[in-house]
Amino acid sequence: MPTPLEIKLHRQSRQLELIFDDGARFLLPCAYLRAHSPAAGEHPDNPDVTVTAIEPVGNYAVRLVFSDGHDSGLYTWEVLYHLGARKASEQESS
Repeated sequence: MPTPLEIKLHRQSRQLELIFDDGARFLLPCAYLRAHSPAAGEHPDNPDVTVTAIEPVGNYAVRLVFSDGHDSGLYTWEVLYHLGARKASEQESS
């Protein structure tokens, strides 16, 4: 499974940028990440939600803290990669 080389939060555009060691690069809106939280199941998109903190969890995941208070989801590298690929596929289809 690819692992991220960089994780950057772009606060103004409310996007998380992920660059993986296989060359994949994804820009994921914070609202998309919140809506697809592994801990809370899927929620409707809230375009105003943003990530307020990124906390590393071992060598396999990050905990994202959202502006709506949600902070219990662990986003493993596999989950982030899957969400990035899914979002890229949705964008290509539209």
